[in-house]
Amino acid sequence: MKTRNIGLAAAMACLASSPAAAADAARGAQVFHACAACHSVNAGEHMTGPSLARVWDRKAGSAPGFQRYSDALKSSGIVWTRANLERWLADPERTVPGTSMTFPGLENPGDREDVIAYLRAVSENKAPAAKEPQRGMMMSRGKADLKRAPPEGQVTAIARCGDTYTVRTADGKAQKVWEFNLRFKTDSSKDGPRPGKPVIVGAGMQGDRASVVFADPSEISPFVKQECK
Repeated sequence: MKTRNIGLAAAMACLASSPAAAADAARGAQVFHACAACHSVNAGEHMTGPSLARVWDRKAGSAPGFQRYSDALKSSGIVWTRANLERWLADPERTVPGTSMTFPGLENPGDREDVIAYLRAVSENKAPAAKEPQRGMMMSRGKADLKRAPPEGQVTAIARCGDTYTVRTADGKAQKVWEFNLRFKTDSSKDGPRPGKPVIVGAGMQGDRASVVFADPSEISPFVKQECK
């Protein structure tokens, strides 16, 4: 009986020391949808945060082409091993004080292990397919594919009069927006609008806010006309 108990205790200790053994990369792909608004797993596709395509065993703050790292993360010396990813996903701010990442962390240890398994699979080009969550008609991986904008999103003209912008779209309609609620943005990625073809994207809980996205900053001023009728 004593020998049996010792063997059982050893087996339990082994399982406890290998938290990644039961990790599910396929489930991790689903949990990762919570991260997809800011991170892509496509190589070189940076969003609010860097691409996580080859994050496994990569030094923190070193993704090629990403320029928005905090000084705290770049100087942390962290390498993204399983243990460090576990700490980071649990509480980014506690792991790297001063980080610019505002994500509060994943509370469930199982969720963290599954996401870690998924990120390792992505880095090894073995990522399981993940069912896309339901999004708007132009959404893909948490980011709008602006080249696929429907007529009601294709901006044909913008006029400004006082504190009001009138935005005309390809469906023949015009929308009046208070200047404080309209933002002008640029997107030079492959999902951005075509040159000279800005797109309007709605926002705000009451539908009273919007962003007009251009392919390049140089397009904005010439496109907006001062006009009162």
